Order: sequence, then structure tokens, then C-alpha cells
Amino acid sequence: MNGTMIQFFHWYTDGDSFLWKHTKDQATYLSDLGITSAWLPPAYKSTNAGFSVGYDPYDLFDLGEFDQKGGVATKYGTKEQYLEAVKALKENKIQVIADVVLNHKAGGDELEKFRVVKVDENDRDKVISDVMEIESYTKFTFPGRGDKYSNFKWDFTCFSGVDYAEGLDQAIFQIFNDHGEGWDEIVDTEKGNYDYLMYNDIEHRSPFVREELNHWGKWFHDETGFDGVRLDAVKHISPGFYREWLTLLRSNTGKDIFAVGEYWAPGLLPHLEAYIDSTEGCMSLFDSSLQHNFHTASKTPDYDLRKIFSKTLVGSHPDKSVTVVDNHDTQPLQALEAPVETWFKPLAYALILLRKDGYPCVFYPDLYGASYKDNGSDGNEYEIHLEKVDAIEELIRARRDFAYGEQRDYFEDANCLGWIREGDDEHSGCAVVLSNKEAYHKPMEIGKRYAGQTFYDYTGHLEDKITIDENGWADFPCPAGNVSVWVAE
Repeated sequence: MNGTMIQFFHWYTDGDSFLWKHTKDQATYLSDLGITSAWLPPAYKSTNAGFSVGYDPYDLFDLGEFDQKGGVATKYGTKEQYLEAVKALKENKIQVIADVVLNHKAGGDELEKFRVVKVDENDRDKVISDVMEIESYTKFTFPGRGDKYSNFKWDFTCFSGVDYAEGLDQAIFQIFNDHGEGWDEIVDTEKGNYDYLMYNDIEHRSPFVREELNHWGKWFHDETGFDGVRLDAVKHISPGFYREWLTLLRSNTGKDIFAVGEYWAPGLLPHLEAYIDSTEGCMSLFDSSLQHNFHTASKTPDYDLRKIFSKTLVGSHPDKSVTVVDNHDTQPLQALEAPVETWFKPLAYALILLRKDGYPCVFYPDLYGASYKDNGSDGNEYEIHLEKVDAIEELIRARRDFAYGEQRDYFEDANCLGWIREGDDEHSGCAVVLSNKEAYHKPMEIGKRYAGQTFYDYTGHLEDKITIDENGWADFPCPAGNVSVWVAE
């Protein structure tokens, strides 16, 4: 069966322990729909317990079990509820993709004094102060958990930089420690060296830190049985660290753990390719270049659809590309906001779900809809309503049931793309036509095996039916600015 992932949350997902219970309740529906893996948000305690989205991690060993940072439960629920959600997914043959944030830690328990230099925020290799001593919250003792699961206590030697100093304005401070001179060596040269992102930046060159994170990875798997990992902010982490961490995780668990990294570089395919090379192919990456093309196409009248796969990871490394239409960073009111316009989303989902290349990931609001309020970059509050994508369920089911076999492309028109999947011994195929302009029809060869058969539009957009001729050809239509998926009756 063709695999389909879902990102089962968004940035503004309801709190009050809603999500883990919701995951459990929806597992059967997702499985029936054709979802084969679910990416869940960070499950461990962050700086504001029941309010943190999870990307400000405090204690990786607290999955909603200990009274820390203002409560026992995380925003999404307790450890017990999390494990019940994981169990429900697995019972429905849905793999669990755990969100792993190993770039930084936040919410330290105690102040420590240590030496630093201040660096330029836009060029982190540029030192703009003398060596000075500061105090910052780099001591992590986890008083609510104590030594259960691990007795490791983090201190300033475990970090390479911080953005907080007691009594000083916020800035980026590079720490002097025993594990390396300056920032870690990474692929991305944005801002001089993009090792530092936020909070207390983890020093992955420390053998003690690596040992603890390797121990945690095995512990996390032993507790939950996850099947894959989504790795946060990999562009800020040395490729050598994840080569080691994933190798040991797979060895220690005896499982070929799937991994996808978040290296967000819209329109910068060479950066994605360089990271894949530097990590020796140990992980896939989200195709931020394709998402950038979708965003642009949805906002550009008369966009040339023949260029939709230009300079994308799915075009150059299809086996390493996880394709997305939107995610929690691109959704409205987020820092990397670049949403795909509602009208274009059925086209975009057809392009990731019904073709042979890439591993598609559906975004939660596109399946369920979402409403939320937040402040924009101008400081004003906005109320956002994200609609469920037209025909999204039919497109997901069509991947499960029909997107098999040889693929033939009919990409000769700038505003109308078509392709066919011939099917295989166990599955009937499909013909897909989409337009970003007026209604079209496209002559395509579905194959002589379908000669004389009647086809209908699985999306329900068009009511007329068509008959395949004796040579396996037919004229396949689609509505204006939408998509049709033609399958045999």
C-alpha cells in the first residue's frame, strides 16, 4: 500500500490535554482513510508545561509524568494518555513518528556564572565584545523528576551559546568551554555560522552530552515504541552528530527507524542536497523547495505549472523527499509564514499524493480545518480560519487504492498538467488532470487493459463519465482551477 503521513497537529492545536485523547479517538478513521504514519508533536515537558507547543524543551525524560514547569501534563496530555494514543495508532497499523528536538534546551533551574563573548546576531562569527562573565539559567537539575530514568545534570559546559544573561539586554553569547573553540562546524553558512538558533544551544561535541542523548533515544523508544523520528532544526546541528545518533538508535533498537529532518531552506535546493550528502543519506528531508513552489504558484496568476517540480528535492532525490503542502511553520501568523492559497491546495495534494515520487505528508488543518487567534507581525490580533481542503479525503484514498504502476506525464501545457498511473496486478490505475486556469481536457493513454471501460471522476468534481477507446486512450477533463481523478467503475 502507498504510504501517507499526517502531521497530526498545528501550531495552535487546542491545549488542556486535547490532542492525545483526540489522536486515540481518530486512529481508526485515519487508518480507514489510508494514513499509514502519524507525526505527533514533541511529547516531553517544555518551559510552560500545559501551554508550550513543545519546541522549547526542558526535560526530555518527562512525557507528562512529573510536576515540573507548572504542571504534570504537557499541552497535549499526560504520559499515560500519550502512550494510549501511541497504542491506538499502532493497533490501527499506523506508524508513530516522534518529534525530536535536540538543538537546544530551555527553562533551566539555576543560574551559573561562566565566561562568554557577545557575537553579532547577523554574523555569529563576528565577536563584538571582550571576554566577560555572565549569569544564565544553564543548570538543569529537574527537581520534579530527580534521578529517575537518568541522573545526568546539565550545566554550562553542555552548551555552546545562550541568549540570556542576568541583568543584560538579550543578545547571543558564545560560551567558552572545554569541548571546542567557537561554534560547531555545520553545513549552513547563513548568519556566518547558524549553529546558534535559540535558548541554550546544545554542545554536541561534548562526549558526555552525546552519551546522554544516545541514552535518551533508546529510553524514549523503549517507553513508546515509536517507528520514526522527525528531527527539528537540523540545519543548526552538525551532520556528524545525527550520523552517530541515528546509527546508534537503529542499532540499539534493532529497528530501521525512519528519520526525516527539518532543514527549512525555501527555494535553496543545493542546501538540502548538501545536507543529505553530509549526513550520508541517513535521513530524508522535508521538501521545502516544493512547498515554496506551491506557495508561489498559488499566488501567481497564470503560473507555468510545468515548472512546479523545478529545483525541488523530489525532483533530484525522490527517495529522500518528504513532500508537504503546508506545516506548522508555514501556516498563517507564524515566523516562516508561507501558506498555500486554499484554491490551489487540491492541485498541490494531487501532485504529492498521486505521483510515484516522494513520501507525502498531509497537514492536520487541511484534513480537519482549524480556527485560531494570534498577533501578527504588526502587533494586531487576527482571527484565522483554515478550511478543510476540497476533496482531500478522496485524494488520500485515491493514493491508497489507485496510484500504482507505471507513470506517464502529459506536461505540455503551461496551465494544465496530466499524468496516468497504469495500475499493477493488484490495483486499478488512475488518470489525473489539473488546471490552474480554465476547464481543460487532456488526451492521455491509460493503457489497453482498460479498453471499453467506463471511468468516473473519483473527486466528484465532474458528473460525466468517459469510455476508454480500443487503444487505451481517452480525453480526460478537469474543472477550472481544480483537479479530477479518473478511475474505472
